[in-house]
Amino acid sequence: MADTRILVVEDEQPIRDLIAFGLRRAGCDVALAEHSQSALASVGDRRPDLILVDWMLPDMSGLELVRQLRRDANTRDIPIMMLTARAEEADKVAGLESGADDYITKPFSARELIARIQAVLRRSAPAGNAERVELEGLTLDQAGHRVLAAGKSVSLGPTEYRLLAFLMTHPDRVYSRSQLLDRVWGGNVYVEERTVDVHIRRLRKSLESSGFDRFIQTVRGSGYRFSTRQD
Repeated sequence: MADTRILVVEDEQPIRDLIAFGLRRAGCDVALAEHSQSALASVGDRRPDLILVDWMLPDMSGLELVRQLRRDANTRDIPIMMLTARAEEADKVAGLESGADDYITKPFSARELIARIQAVLRRSAPAGNAERVELEGLTLDQAGHRVLAAGKSVSLGPTEYRLLAFLMTHPDRVYSRSQLLDRVWGGNVYVEERTVDVHIRRLRKSLESSGFDRFIQTVRGSGYRFSTRQD
């Protein structure tokens, strides 16, 4: 966590200051923003390693801010966590579908926040394996941390990249949601199984224009697999 730059977007100063205090104690370089526009300006001035976004912001919702960051080629791969008091499953799904990589509900402890941040950063880190996998025109370049569809670059969020990397390096095998959570998210991280479905949908959407979304297959009652065969 040392020197990790984290942008905290939170309009309530007491909460913002408390989060900043905990992160700085962990060695993080912390930037603060009280609304979406100042957050966008901060990202433009200096790119953070991770962004914490409150759902309720005065100028635009945290959901819309996340969507805007994901639409921009310069910021779409920055890991993002949403902070909110909304604890309903539908709210969590909405947060993840907006493009967030994780969702933490208030109140939370500094230890939990740090642990969740570390987990997201681990998942977002480029794979160390230099293996290049090419399957029917879809290329996974792990050394370059990129995906090519028929030679054209595909923009993926960090979690979608790790999910695709795992599936492509284990083709034709069916993995349950719990197995994917363990292999992609990590066994010591608490993430609901529904989260897998959200990221699978986002991955398919990113591959849809090239037609390679058909390789991400649902096996009813079992889970998901990557396969170039259409059974």
